Amino acid sequence: MGDNFLGNQNLFFAALDFYYRKDFTYIELGDGDELWENRKIDRIISIHSDAFWLMSKFYKAGRFYMLYGNHDHVKRNKDFANDNLKSYYDESIKRRVSLFPNLKIHEGLILKYKDSDNLLFLTHGHQADFLNYNLWRLSRFLVRYLWRPLELTGVRDPTSAAENHTRKEKVERKLVHWTKKQNQMLIAGHTHRPVFPQVNEPLYFNDGCCVHPRCITAIEIDNGSIVLVKWAVRTRNDRSLYVDRVILEGPVKLQDYFGVKPKNIL
Repeated sequence: MGDNFLGNQNLFFAALDFYYRKDFTYIELGDGDELWENRKIDRIISIHSDAFWLMSKFYKAGRFYMLYGNHDHVKRNKDFANDNLKSYYDESIKRRVSLFPNLKIHEGLILKYKDSDNLLFLTHGHQADFLNYNLWRLSRFLVRYLWRPLELTGVRDPTSAAENHTRKEKVERKLVHWTKKQNQMLIAGHTHRPVFPQVNEPLYFNDGCCVHPRCITAIEIDNGSIVLVKWAVRTRNDRSLYVDRVILEGPVKLQDYFGVKPKNIL
């Protein structure tokens, strides 16, 4: 099973638990499940059942939204959620339990800032990547049958915007161009590179990556402010380990972004 996420599963659970207790709404920006290297999502759910259990608590509380990306593009099928995410088998009690009944999976979401008419557009971002959007089936084939076996020997996947810096920058230029043309705030993922613009820059944000070898990153919106954070394992003086939340950028008031016209950059 291809599972680059395995090393960060405890970080992810700690972050989710923090956000659940703080009454956040969790929005998964796509590629939450690696369905190019793995054909069946039930294996992923079985291995990471603790995370899915906690996400189901978000869902039951009305605080969960799932978007699809290129690596889980099959979720665009309206029947996928009902066929695969309605319930799961709980090994601890030896029966199936509810997971995400009646879940609707989106390509994008539009959030409206409550204190004005400004909008925040959320999507995975692979729509700006021809190889991973228009030719996603070809990319999946290459990853599943060619790059996955080679990955074990250290060969990087050239179809991935996260691994190919030239393609990453090309995708990001398209996303930045879209935000400038539409004068619209965009929060995306896909490239695995965190982006948090200054107030006078184009309104392109990126939440970064959950499969980095040393950390996961996320974007938080709370009390009218936006912030980029990192979750990582730290060491105390007594050499014990703990999960720490570190602010990388912000907080910045959303209204500060909405009230300034971005500079015209190349």
